[in-house]
Amino acid sequence: MRPYFTRERFGRPQFLSGLLLLCFLAQAVWLARAELRTAHDPDGQEAVRIGEGWKQWHGHGTAAAPLLDAAVTDRDPFRADDSGFDTEHSPLLYVVSAAPLLAWPRDFAADSAAYWRWLPRIPFLACGLFLGASLWYVARRLCGNTGGFVALTFYCFSPSMIQASAVWHTEPEIVAAWGAFGTIFTAIAVAHTLYAPREVVLWNWRRIVLLGISLAIAVGSQFSLIVLVPMALGFLLYVAPVRRQAGFVIWIAAFVVGFVLLFAMYFFHAHAFAESMRHAEFWGATWRGFTVLGVYKQVAVRIGRACPALALGLPVAMMTYAAWPRTRYFGNTAPLLVAVLFLGLGMAHPHLAGAGFLLAAVPFLFIFVSGVLADLLETSYRPLVMACVVGMMAAYVVWSVVNLAQVPQG
Repeated sequence: MRPYFTRERFGRPQFLSGLLLLCFLAQAVWLARAELRTAHDPDGQEAVRIGEGWKQWHGHGTAAAPLLDAAVTDRDPFRADDSGFDTEHSPLLYVVSAAPLLAWPRDFAADSAAYWRWLPRIPFLACGLFLGASLWYVARRLCGNTGGFVALTFYCFSPSMIQASAVWHTEPEIVAAWGAFGTIFTAIAVAHTLYAPREVVLWNWRRIVLLGISLAIAVGSQFSLIVLVPMALGFLLYVAPVRRQAGFVIWIAAFVVGFVLLFAMYFFHAHAFAESMRHAEFWGATWRGFTVLGVYKQVAVRIGRACPALALGLPVAMMTYAAWPRTRYFGNTAPLLVAVLFLGLGMAHPHLAGAGFLLAAVPFLFIFVSGVLADLLETSYRPLVMACVVGMMAAYVVWSVVNLAQVPQG
């Protein structure tokens, strides 16, 4: 049996990527500390998540199905209808927020808040770390080590990704972003294995389960990400056109796994699950945003805030992609198409779901830009391109760290 701990799996690239991920975690922890340092009580959004999750863990009902105080919907930070059901989220975010508090003694006093208030942040910090590791793995497979390091550097110093992981005055859309990223690239990975001459469904059971888990995480954290279901099928059928029947069977199996896991988020309470699905908004899009110039400006601002380096890298990548046929292959085109679709859905959703789509688009933009830059580095202009890339990344890292240090404490 081939040993697992080999230089190929744990060599210098993995060590350097691990250091970058530690830098990301340190920034997210520092940002969370800046908020928790002086505040003794959770804010309204976090308090609702913790309270609803605590309710479900202790068997007093299902989180946000309905809310504890359905009558006070005007103060509810989430989108809930008159009956108190959260129309955009399953209990996943609520349960995950409250789960670490189960290990804490039931003494949530103000004098100990500096300690127990860290616990609800741990799952989202972990999701940010896992998304970064997933991004590195995919980018390295598609673009090589150089492209992988460019994509990971984009991610590890991204203000939006750090903020979402630290849940700093924002909703934890990092969970939806991780689920969306995992769904798309797991579907692509499964499709590639269909070319192997094996019993397809049985051989792929691990990837089928992984695809189902990714779907459950994405849809469970944001109902409107149900669009990932047909998107996964589209990639399965496109990447493996010679085994479309097997791809369809795998898609059905993954959908069943995801559905069961989504049901499990309600602790298998059939009535609460059925009522929540009845109130859920799986679409909720409006096309009015595409007619307002300010919406386009706002999307551009959000992308710039997510990664200021994209202000230079994205236009260069787009022009190169349009002018140079060599860059128009599947590894670059697929993340670009997904990113454009998510940006469009972000514009079409005026509420919390729009922010989730916009954040989910950012890792795919990182993959696309890093892939095109990696192609440029293989040309005869490599020294010039390398100097530009290193200068851009260095300025980006310095800018991100300096601005993070200026965040007020509290």
